[in-house]
Amino acid sequence: MKQQLAKQLNLLDFALSSLWRRRGKNAGVMLVFTAVIFLLASFHLVTSALTERAGEILAPGPDIVIQKMSAGRQEAIPLAYRQELRDFFGIRRVVPRIWGYYFDEVRLANYTVIGIDPARMPMAEHLGQSLAAGDFPGPVAESDGPPPAAVGGLIAETLDVAPGAYFSLFRPDLSLQTFEVSGVFAEATDLLSGDLIAMELASARDLFQIPAGRVTDLCVYVHNPAEIDNLARRISEVLPDTRVLTRGQIERTYQAVFGWRSGMAAVCLLAALAAFVILAWDKASGLSPEERREVAILKMVGWETADVMIMRAQEALVVAGGAFLLGITLAWVHVLYFDAALFRPVLVGWSVIYPSFGLAPRIELADLLLLFALTVPPYLAATVIPTWRSAAVPAENALNE
Repeated sequence: MKQQLAKQLNLLDFALSSLWRRRGKNAGVMLVFTAVIFLLASFHLVTSALTERAGEILAPGPDIVIQKMSAGRQEAIPLAYRQELRDFFGIRRVVPRIWGYYFDEVRLANYTVIGIDPARMPMAEHLGQSLAAGDFPGPVAESDGPPPAAVGGLIAETLDVAPGAYFSLFRPDLSLQTFEVSGVFAEATDLLSGDLIAMELASARDLFQIPAGRVTDLCVYVHNPAEIDNLARRISEVLPDTRVLTRGQIERTYQAVFGWRSGMAAVCLLAALAAFVILAWDKASGLSPEERREVAILKMVGWETADVMIMRAQEALVVAGGAFLLGITLAWVHVLYFDAALFRPVLVGWSVIYPSFGLAPRIELADLLLLFALTVPPYLAATVIPTWRSAAVPAENALNE
């Protein structure tokens, strides 16, 4: 047993010295390998963390959203549709909502504008908990001055405003509507509220000039979460010209946007895999003349084929293991401390307003095993197989090549 252990340690010592002799080439291989693992791990960490954070933020949202459709496009829904739902057992409340997008031509930024009636929302007293400063906007009379609006932290920075300050937005007819900042959303909700301007329902209707008696959609809150899908199906039957979305469907939409099926993520992933395949193919195409002579000399001084393969496998494990640990560490640092800066413009937001993630990536054993299986074994195979082919050739023939 001691002899076997000493033999393996001697093989490892020789493998390390061999790596050091070809340190330039091995450093290049390790650099490419680290970049591949970094991209794979970064995408996986950021998408899983984003999906988890989105689920946490969407949890207090409406159970069902009803939108009116015409010719495949959404249009304003009449408030009278609420009467069709008044006899539905299990519905706790139906809350109208107005939302839309506002393009700031000066700053080339898109804002999300949403109008609600806080008094009609369940747990309305908790709305202020999402604010870092100020209060959530409530109803206001015309004599009270400009209507209040709560803004996301990124909008507050872009417009350079704080609670009590004023800002103006254009209506569709190019007339100006002035708002008073009543509060600023907390940084923890930037993923959804970073580009958000929240106001009272009447103020949003006036800003977008939506006719009285119509809203953008209806938010449905139910008593029993287990009945959400059943109620959504019944609403679709009663209101056939509407699109009925459940909170679960919205969460799955975020998963699709943030997940591996994201188009740009897939392109980057394929690029990383292509680089790795090229590297593995180059390694598998055969050893260099210097490496073949080294194998032949080792065979002539008494090394067995198994010893040569073990030594090469140890070299590959050192390179692959080091690249794997370094790539995982860099990916974790990239997501945790740099907010996944390489992928942030791709995965969230548009225009010039990008939310700060504030994500806490979790590295689970299953994720490590998956990434390890995708990267390390192919590299080991691409290293050991050419060595076995070279070691199987008689030493005299290898030296004469």
